[in-house]
Amino acid sequence: MKHVATLTVILLSVVTVAGAGGGGDAILGVWATDPDGGGGQAHIEIYEEGDRYHGKIIWLSEPVYLEGDPHGPAGEAKVDTENPDEALQSQPIVGLLLMSGFKYDGKGLWHKGKIYDPDNGKTYKAKLSLAEDDVLKVRGFIGFSLLGRTSVWTRLDPQ
Repeated sequence: MKHVATLTVILLSVVTVAGAGGGGDAILGVWATDPDGGGGQAHIEIYEEGDRYHGKIIWLSEPVYLEGDPHGPAGEAKVDTENPDEALQSQPIVGLLLMSGFKYDGKGLWHKGKIYDPDNGKTYKAKLSLAEDDVLKVRGFIGFSLLGRTSVWTRLDPQ
């Protein structure tokens, strides 16, 4: 009987450790945005600070302005021209904090975060969920989740 109790404790410990490893940290890494989502494709690095998850743009398919672009001179690095804060309009898009404050709920959902759209300068409430290990659903919305849009991102560094 003593051995059964010991074995049960060991098995529960293994299950708990295995579950914790795939928990909130399952979204860490580099993700490719949906190229049809507007603004070309970007790579977003999701990282953790404390118990919150954030993401920044680390690569753009079109990192510089093209000839005739009204937002900047051809060949110059793209900047956050649509930001409502004039002091931030000269910050480069590459390196920009795109998403912030996501908290893992323990049930496969990262919520209470915000996502910024540099194409229009607006910030939205957002939630994240893994459809598969390497497919992330990003839902931005106004007010509540039904009034929003979902974008599907693909992991670039498969686990």
